Amino acid sequence: MPAVSGNVASDWFRRWFGREYLALYPHRNRIEARQAVALLKDATAVAPGARILDLACGAGRHLAELRRAGYRTAGLDLSPPLLRAARATAREAALVRADMRRIPFRAGSFQVVTSYFTSFGYFADEDDDRGVLGEVRRVLRTGGWFLLDFLNADQVEANLRERDRRVVSGMEVLQERRLAEGGRIVEKRITISGPGGAPSRNFVERVRMYRPAELAAMLAEARLEPGPRYGGYDRSALSAQSPRCVFLANAG
Repeated sequence: MPAVSGNVASDWFRRWFGREYLALYPHRNRIEARQAVALLKDATAVAPGARILDLACGAGRHLAELRRAGYRTAGLDLSPPLLRAARATAREAALVRADMRRIPFRAGSFQVVTSYFTSFGYFADEDDDRGVLGEVRRVLRTGGWFLLDFLNADQVEANLRERDRRVVSGMEVLQERRLAEGGRIVEKRITISGPGGAPSRNFVERVRMYRPAELAAMLAEARLEPGPRYGGYDRSALSAQSPRCVFLANAG
């Protein structure tokens, strides 16, 4: 698979999370979202009525479940198409279009901030990821909680599927994956071919492969004290084989 130019690598998330993304993933698992919210509720004992911000809220499936659990919700995303979908999915949530590196809320606005489904590690510069955590701490009240739901780098590396092809809504989708930058990045190239010989469209997805120890150190650096960690929404222990890496951190 050819390398990706620096400019495309830096801006991939601006192009990919749009109409094509929604077309390929029209029905993300709501049961999974309900489990993810239940983990937050049970592990933190944050009472209904608390104000929660969901970073990179996407089409709003977690916002909808947070609302059903009784929380007051706000969602932030950079993608206009995903925010339009979120307005239909989570009608009562306050939605804002913004870059997570500059969260447009006052300090101490939220009791909880969530980052579900690997919505972290997107930036070409690791300092930008650290900046996101600094912003999370700023908008959290003292004693508040941050939930970071991230890929498990060990599991991804051990089980990387280099290539797959499928048909979705009449479109042929080719996905090619590789580890880049010495294993620090997992990169996926998506090629979408429409019916009738329509020109193919190409997208890239790149996520930095932070290990659990690195995440813990970054959280602590941002004054977010790492707490319980899990290997999935079922609250299983985190191991090298776990499907997820879910951290809870407290804003002390």
